[in-house]
Amino acid sequence: MADVFTTRTLDIPTGSAETVHDLTAACAEFLDQTAHGRDGLLNVFVPHATAGVAVMETGAGSDDDLLSALHDLLPADDRWRHRHGSPGHGRDHVLPALVPPHATLPVIAGHLELGTWQSVVLVDTNKDNVNRQVRLSFLG
Repeated sequence: MADVFTTRTLDIPTGSAETVHDLTAACAEFLDQTAHGRDGLLNVFVPHATAGVAVMETGAGSDDDLLSALHDLLPADDRWRHRHGSPGHGRDHVLPALVPPHATLPVIAGHLELGTWQSVVLVDTNKDNVNRQVRLSFLG
């Protein structure tokens, strides 16, 4: 049985532009304060209907490549039935079906076990919501 379950909510200002926001350092800091060298799981959850969490390489153009691919898959035009907010906002409500609002990641000896080039990111294409919350939960 797990010894600890701890949750913290981060407030992330994403601004009014589409963004891929790196959460890796915030996840590491949370684990430094809560995991105390234990093995376990880190759950990253975005409690929003128009944002997601991904594990991917950041930098070297990957962030922009993801946003470009999402534009190709989910164009910001008037095809969407969900029609409040900015033009094309309905696509933002489809995003979590492609980029889920959560990720559960291994923690070994208190450290996030990611691959060499992997980062944990918040993916937000909703220009109408300039602030996001991300819930980090450690079970270990």
